[in-house]
Amino acid sequence: MAMLADAPLLAVIPVTDLERAKRYYHDTLGLTLARESAEEVVFRSGSTEFGVYETPYGGQADHTLASWKVADLDTEVAELRGRGVVFEEYDLPGLKTVDGVAEADGMRAAWFKDPDGNVLCVNELHAA
Repeated sequence: MAMLADAPLLAVIPVTDLERAKRYYHDTLGLTLARESAEEVVFRSGSTEFGVYETPYGGQADHTLASWKVADLDTEVAELRGRGVVFEEYDLPGLKTVDGVAEADGMRAAWFKDPDGNVLCVNELHAA
């Protein structure tokens, strides 16, 4: 019997316009297009893949759907800003951003939204 622990996991992000999402994730975020069909576009990011698929329910989640672990958050944020990405500002209990970046418990992170409003994140973990 096959176990899920041995099977690859492919996360998927819902979008309302597949072509627009394809351009954003490829052109703006610079991700590698792995494969595509009429129903889904799959991108490679590091050693993993994730898909985007079209649905009228795209962009309805108010929480982070994907997060990239990066070695240098400041460089990544500057590069993404240069490509037109706008970072979110938060002032919540336990989470406050300054110029789009939050710092807490050995972690630094910045959140942004894709064209559908899906919340995405880049974060940098510091060694303990």
